[in-house]
Amino acid sequence: MSEFNYQLDLLKAMNQKLSEKERMYHVICDSAEGAFLYFSFRKNQFSTLGHWREFFDFEIRDVADFQRLMEEVDEPYRQELRRVLFLDKTGEESAVTECLIRERRIWLQFAVKVYYDDSGAPSDKVVHVTNITRQRFKDEELQYMAYYDNLTGLYNRNYFVRLLCEYLKNAAETRNIVSVMNIDIDEFNKVNDRLGIEMGDDLVQQFGLFLKDFCQDNVIACHLHSDVFCIAIYDPAGTRTAEEIYRQIRERIRDPFRLSNGSEVKITVSVGVAEYPEASHSALELINYAELVVYRVKALGRNGIQYFNAPILDDFINSVELETRLKQAVTNRDFIMYYQPQYYTGNRRLRGVEALVRWKDQDGELISPGTFIPVAEKNGSIVPIGKWVVEESVKQYARWRTQFGFPFIMSINISALQYKKEDFVDFLMGVLNRYQVHPSEIELEITETVLIDDFDAVSERLRLLRNFGIRVSLDDFGTGFSSLSYLKKLPIDTLKIDKSFIDTVMTDPSTRVITESILNMVKALGFESIAEGVEEERQYKYLQAIGCDVIQGYLFGKPLPPAELEKIFAGSLS
Repeated sequence: MSEFNYQLDLLKAMNQKLSEKERMYHVICDSAEGAFLYFSFRKNQFSTLGHWREFFDFEIRDVADFQRLMEEVDEPYRQELRRVLFLDKTGEESAVTECLIRERRIWLQFAVKVYYDDSGAPSDKVVHVTNITRQRFKDEELQYMAYYDNLTGLYNRNYFVRLLCEYLKNAAETRNIVSVMNIDIDEFNKVNDRLGIEMGDDLVQQFGLFLKDFCQDNVIACHLHSDVFCIAIYDPAGTRTAEEIYRQIRERIRDPFRLSNGSEVKITVSVGVAEYPEASHSALELINYAELVVYRVKALGRNGIQYFNAPILDDFINSVELETRLKQAVTNRDFIMYYQPQYYTGNRRLRGVEALVRWKDQDGELISPGTFIPVAEKNGSIVPIGKWVVEESVKQYARWRTQFGFPFIMSINISALQYKKEDFVDFLMGVLNRYQVHPSEIELEITETVLIDDFDAVSERLRLLRNFGIRVSLDDFGTGFSSLSYLKKLPIDTLKIDKSFIDTVMTDPSTRVITESILNMVKALGFESIAEGVEEERQYKYLQAIGCDVIQGYLFGKPLPPAELEKIFAGSLS
């Protein structure tokens, strides 16, 4: 009896020890992340531990219940999950798979471990289930950021370049063509200035979504930056060509884009195309060359498409070289001033002179303003050049007035960039005070392009200048947007008729009608009129007959250096 009691007590102690171990395992599993499914091959028994009920509303009691587990998982992931859950069939020890739970739209990871006994038969299997939704979304977000542009959903620049490199590699093997299109929204900065950056982003987003429709096999698109996009076409043919895509873009932009604030914006685009292998074998060079062609399209008036060719590259190289030389010229002040006289039409008496800058390079060659002024305006060096011109012209005028003793008008051209500087008025008045020149003896010439960006702000600054007594002349009238309605609002004194009208005024009846209409309007508004580019006596007599106030041109005097002009001044006094 005592032996029996001993065995009974021993069995109770062993059961208590097992219960404590089982409780320990449960505590460990409950405190761990996720849920556990345990299967004993010896007992053919399943156990669920941990947070199983947070994942599934059913228990796994036998192999048949695996079917319910499969039904929870989205269809594309079921086969792989089945393989992992039954690793013991193939003798594998461990495997991991990730599955999307269809109804709850969460991601679960199933990590399976199978244990084998000494004979190689499976003894135990543990399935560890964890919720990886947050990590999965984070990984997808990082992957998206690595490949896509957040604003438009198109590829970003880096991934686009990588894919383009693959295009070029395949094209080299198959001897195919790859077209790269650079697409730039014209004058996009005006949208930002007028409607704000958010609406600018809205426009870019809508245009990018439109371009996304072109993406298909062998066509990829990206948002390069700001308002610039790029499309690459592998083996262009049929509807997959740059011309056809451009045609569809033109078709779309005939209608305005409606922005989220209710505004409607119509746009045009400038498109440059560079092709492999003709233009380059490099992905980055193709993109850069296509962008280079866009600059050419914009220079020709925007709203068009053009293809890369060797002359365009030569022009670009020459432009870069010119820009480099110009920057050095600004540093060295390698500029000189010429002055062209202006005369009253009635008595041919000297009215004044127009100050004209010339660039004298280190070889002594004079470079035309038509060549370097556009480059200077583009890279901003027109501002220091313009300041030097103002200083030099006012200083020269002060010398002449002292030397010859009679006042006249010094006309100085002011660029749009220079005029927009906040300190421009203070700078100009400071120069006049320094050389003791009265503001009424200075005339500033502005072109219509100065007015386009912000008419009200420009007009206000012009009024401030005129309040100081400075004269204001509108130059090159007829070559810009030439809205007659703004003339009556502008605080100007003089209107200059562009040379293009004078060139054909004696041969083209339409030009005569326009010229006479301009002069009649100028008189009615109380402005002074100046005709530029008068080179023939008959032009002069005609302009005199129809009431033009002032003549400027080669007929009465070319632009001259100060020493040559002083001879004319001396003759006027004799």
